[in-house]
Formats: sequence, structure tokens, C-alpha cells
Amino acid sequence: MKIILTHEVSGLGAAGDVVDVKDGYARNYLIPRNFAIRWTKGGEKDVEQIRRARKIHEIQTIEQANAIKAQLEGVKVRLAVRSGESGRLFGSVTPADVASAIKASGGPEVDKRRIELGSPIKTLGAHETSVRLHPEVAAKVNIEVISA
Repeated sequence: MKIILTHEVSGLGAAGDVVDVKDGYARNYLIPRNFAIRWTKGGEKDVEQIRRARKIHEIQTIEQANAIKAQLEGVKVRLAVRSGESGRLFGSVTPADVASAIKASGGPEVDKRRIELGSPIKTLGAHETSVRLHPEVAAKVNIEVISA
């Protein structure tokens, strides 16, 4: 099935790209989560609008991405969450939680879709996450999860 991506999808493409994927992947995952729309001749006109919006929001150069990377890696991020006595969290830490904690710690504003958690964070302690700033630049952010 031919689709137009409306958001960046890891391993598939960026917003505004027209890609072919298996029908089930498009119907059951990409389209319901608003990551993509079906390709049509009329939808092809929307591609330019999506690409213009992407240009505004994305980091333009590698130098700019490296500057933001230096800011992110220099920030001490602490995230207070509810937990049990054994150190297990009630729920887990989401990329949106990480993005708001980075902003609250004095770091730059980061889009939650660019934050990659290796595995769900469900315990207290120090954890490392990756933030994709540019296709060639990724920042490592250390997060300390503490009990609230």
C-alpha cells in the first residue's frame, strides 16, 4: 500500500515521504496512530505542505544539532515519579515525561517523538536515553528517576 507519512517513523522515513508498506502495517498501525495517510492524487498535493512544516520544526544543520547535543549532555535531568517500597514504579516513564523533565531542568525543548527509550523505564535509579536530533547526530541523556 502506498502511504504518505505525516510524522517521522524510525526505519521508514520522515514526514512528507511517500513510501510503500505492507497493507496490514499501514491499516493496523500507521494510519490509526496518525503517522500516515493513504496516498491519493489529492493527497500528493499535501506532501509539499507537510514538507514545509517539517522544515520549520527540524534542526537544519549538523552544527546546530551538535550545539543542542552539547546542551543536552550537560543537563542534569531528575524525574520524580511515584514508586513502591521496592523501587518499582507505578506505571512507567514515557518519552513525554522525559521531554518535560529535560525542559524543567533547564535544557532545550525536545520533541517527544525524537526520544528513544531502549526499554520501558520501570525502576528508580539512573537510566540512559537517546535523543535523535538529526539523522547523523544523537545525544545521550542521563536521567535519574527518583521517588516523589
